[in-house]
Amino acid sequence: MRIGPNPDRKALAKVGEQVRARLAADPGVYRVPVESGEIFAGADFMSADECRQMIEAIEAVARPSELFDDVHIEGYRTSWSGDVDSSDSFVRMIERRLSDLTGMDLAWSESVQGQRYLPGQEYRDHCDWFDSTAAYWKKEVRRGGQRSWTAMVYLNEVEAGGATEFRNLGISFDPQPGVLLLWNNATPEGAVNPEMLHAALPVERGVKYVITKWFRTRVWK
Repeated sequence: MRIGPNPDRKALAKVGEQVRARLAADPGVYRVPVESGEIFAGADFMSADECRQMIEAIEAVARPSELFDDVHIEGYRTSWSGDVDSSDSFVRMIERRLSDLTGMDLAWSESVQGQRYLPGQEYRDHCDWFDSTAAYWKKEVRRGGQRSWTAMVYLNEVEAGGATEFRNLGISFDPQPGVLLLWNNATPEGAVNPEMLHAALPVERGVKYVITKWFRTRVWK
């Protein structure tokens, strides 16, 4: 895995410190006990009705998932995904809830992306941070810089499979409706963290729905 120069190091360290302190003070979330990375989790972030409504929104926009990098590995990311309507009042409510929890301005975040995994579909090992040696980095550095924190909410139970696995950290999470995961894509010192490598394991039975929101180091354009 390539790790190039990190011009956003100071910004990542600052954002990490601010969000870490905010989450540590919130009784609704807890820090997952892992080494070499930071993951927080909380139950009931979204209600059953809210999860159903978000699933409907995902179905309206889902299309074959794309990749930032020029990865030519068959079956690397086989889910369907799409950005849900950010002008919808329901979506804005969920976004504001994430902003209140993390203390991060929504202007620093990407649109909420919904993902749907059918049996056999997966997203193999990857990190959410950007490779600053890749061709796409010149565009992303102008659009808001490096990804700092990732927020992901599971929307339904999956009959079998579909866990989110952080292989280097030795932990995985089974989908549970309304459960929120938050993780820092950098170290406390502000270096992008390769230990946050994770994968959406293949769904074996049923369908898996999640939403993901990525926060940057400055205003996203």
